[in-house]
Amino acid sequence: MNNNTQTNYVIVDTGCANLSSVKFAVERLGYNVLITDDISKIKQAEKVILPGVGNAKHAMANIKEKGLIETIQSLTQPVLGFCLGMQLMTESSTEGDSNKIECLGLIPTQVEPLKAEGNRLPHMGWNTLTTVSDHPVLHGINVNDYFYFVHSFAAPVSKYTIASANYGSDFSAAIAKDNFVGCQFHPERSGSLGSKIIKNFLEMSL
Repeated sequence: MNNNTQTNYVIVDTGCANLSSVKFAVERLGYNVLITDDISKIKQAEKVILPGVGNAKHAMANIKEKGLIETIQSLTQPVLGFCLGMQLMTESSTEGDSNKIECLGLIPTQVEPLKAEGNRLPHMGWNTLTTVSDHPVLHGINVNDYFYFVHSFAAPVSKYTIASANYGSDFSAAIAKDNFVGCQFHPERSGSLGSKIIKNFLEMSL
């Protein structure tokens, strides 16, 4: 176990249901982490995790109600989004509304319905990565490694894609721009490889 009693890691309280599982995944690695929606604590954190389950419309409403939109947009420290948290990092999403939902605009891509080509939705369960880029968060992660997905919407493959997967069609399994990184899969539910990604993030420097 790492002795990280003095570290300052934060999970943003977005009002979603899986916060405790994300906290446990971090603590299991030996790191202390705080779940909070306190703006000053989020701004002062060394690393910030943005989790999410549910849909983009409700999540963005929660974030707006908590006054966190500008706070998250202004962060300069490393930020990692899990699943819906990744999708909220994009410019927009059609999840939860027939019209586009404006998201945080941190990574210039959009979230669209997953083109499953006849496969059952949501895309739920273990799937492999088809491409993996050289990014600090993905250190030690390889093509054909398995991760756990639960989603019906996805970001297309773009220049911001650092890992991709396929479920009927290719989609972004992870995206990144500057200090913002997002994983479409659930690292906290992806066994030892998911733990590796969380550890890589907590130890990375910009």
